[in-house]
Amino acid sequence: MSWQNNGGGKDRGPWGQGPGSGNEPPNIEELIKKGQDKFKDAFGGGNGAGGKGKGLFFLIGAFILGAWLFTGIYKVLPDEAGVVLRFGKWVETTGTGLHYHLPAPIETVITPKVTSVNKIDVGFRNNTKERQMLTGDENIVDVQFSILWKIKDPARFLFNLRQPQELTIKSVAESAMREVVAKTRIQQIMTSEKQNIEIEVREIMQTVLDSYEGGIEITQVKMDTVSPPAQVAEAFNDVQKAEADRDKTINEAIKLQNEIVPKARGEAEKIFQEAEAYKAKVITQAEGESSRFLSVYEQYKLAKDVTRRRMYLETMEIVLGRTDKVIIEGKGSGVVPYLPLPELKKQNKEN
Repeated sequence: MSWQNNGGGKDRGPWGQGPGSGNEPPNIEELIKKGQDKFKDAFGGGNGAGGKGKGLFFLIGAFILGAWLFTGIYKVLPDEAGVVLRFGKWVETTGTGLHYHLPAPIETVITPKVTSVNKIDVGFRNNTKERQMLTGDENIVDVQFSILWKIKDPARFLFNLRQPQELTIKSVAESAMREVVAKTRIQQIMTSEKQNIEIEVREIMQTVLDSYEGGIEITQVKMDTVSPPAQVAEAFNDVQKAEADRDKTINEAIKLQNEIVPKARGEAEKIFQEAEAYKAKVITQAEGESSRFLSVYEQYKLAKDVTRRRMYLETMEIVLGRTDKVIIEGKGSGVVPYLPLPELKKQNKEN
């Protein structure tokens, strides 16, 4: 043991007394009392001025330490995210609510807005170089558009993109728009292809920013104004007007064609159906006449005289039934009165 054989080779106790020295080990209660007195002196409980000074110093130190530790409490709002840095290095990302980090300068926290949608305008404020672009048919067009974006990964957004990050997003947007415009005709840019151009530019921007690990989500690309440069605007408008007139004439011709052709086809079909009906009618009548003639002929073969007389009477009935008649009996006998049945029939029909 460390308290054995110390100094003169004699065995010594743990309190420095040798065996047989007659000294007793210190009283435990006395040691505790001495410790309490020292503690009171440290907190100003002693009677001396030195004790009071030490206690005041200790209280001030404790207050400063508590205040320093209290600075580690931070709050993250619902539209924010807490990015915790330890000696400048990212440690974690916290969500909404109250949190604690080690006080500065050990740890610090940044709370960027992650739910708000930000807007960047390109080609505004009379920036001619920024908005003039070359089209696929070698024309120059002024394009003013806006980029809507939000933070997807706060840590990557803060540390993987050069600050200010808006300049990087704007540069990527301008590059993507020039790429798409350079392969599209000016007429399509100004009319039918605007929506497709916006979608393609957004996809290109998202791909580039993801390759940078920028932690950004492009929500929308909106083309506000697309127009020719002011120097050639009048000539361009004349061309546009001529092309519009051409398209109008073509559309009117197509419309007239769509009206006339179906109508002509309907008339042709109507005539064809009428011809088919007339054909069927004539064939049916002819078949009926032939059947009637054959039946009369069969009767004629059986009784020629009777059949011949019957045919004569039926024919005369048809012929005389359509004309006015006067009956005279013999020579010089005068007119024979008769009942005009056809006239009576006409009167009955009229009544």
